[in-house]
Amino acid sequence: MADLFLAYQSLFAFVGINALLALSVYATLCCGQLSLANAGFMALGAYTGALITLRAPSVPFLFVLAAAALVPALVAVPLGLPVLRLRGVFLAIATVGFGEVVRLFFVNWQFTNGAMGLVAIPQRTQLWTIALALAVALFALGRLHGSRTGYALEAIREDETAARTMGIYTTGHKLAMLAAGAALAGLAGGLEAHFTFMVAPNGYGFGRVVEMLVQAVVGGTAAFYGPAVGAAFLTVLPEALREAGARLGLAPGPFRLLLNGAILLAVILYLPNGLVSLPATFRRRARRPA
Repeated sequence: MADLFLAYQSLFAFVGINALLALSVYATLCCGQLSLANAGFMALGAYTGALITLRAPSVPFLFVLAAAALVPALVAVPLGLPVLRLRGVFLAIATVGFGEVVRLFFVNWQFTNGAMGLVAIPQRTQLWTIALALAVALFALGRLHGSRTGYALEAIREDETAARTMGIYTTGHKLAMLAAGAALAGLAGGLEAHFTFMVAPNGYGFGRVVEMLVQAVVGGTAAFYGPAVGAAFLTVLPEALREAGARLGLAPGPFRLLLNGAILLAVILYLPNGLVSLPATFRRRARRPA
């Protein structure tokens, strides 16, 4: 068992990091907002944490992670005030633009070594650190579900105009969830930077945020833990089927994209509420008369 754990240590770490990223997307989806700025927020958190560690190695890792989460959350507030007035595809395009601005900023900022990024970052992230961060995030979102704020977010998701008519401060709720999602993405970025030894701008492009969104949708956004389930499933499955992909002559990258696309299509067609709806679906079919 110990040998198995050591062999798949990196896989377990990326399951937790991807789960945090999927939950960061869920934070805005739960109030009906399709924000795709999470790759940019992740880059801000990763570079913030890496710069603090490289310039001030004596700073405790807890404070490094706190800064990695706080900086994107602070940036999300002025970004959200104008951007959250948009809806649907317009909001998605605007937030994608923000992510690209952040990526290009780091590509051209020589202080962070431009497109080459930062290397030789001390490996301070441990598996228990990722597990603790994920547990805290799930606990917070679980407490939110069923609370007065949670009901307000559901009302905004179903009909924002009606929610505003009932006296719900929709702008404040949407802004708070955008900042919460930014903090989760920044925290995941800080954890990843201190696990992989490096950060580079190309790791935070549009493809990364699409991956987060696919994991959230596959897992299911009807339950707060659904995105974490989807992230774990889509992280582990390509590794489990790596040998099958090699036999088909597919490299790991294209094989992962092909598998993710096929799973997303199947979930949208047959499980609109994601993988977390599978138990309820099986129970309904079991009760159905022959």
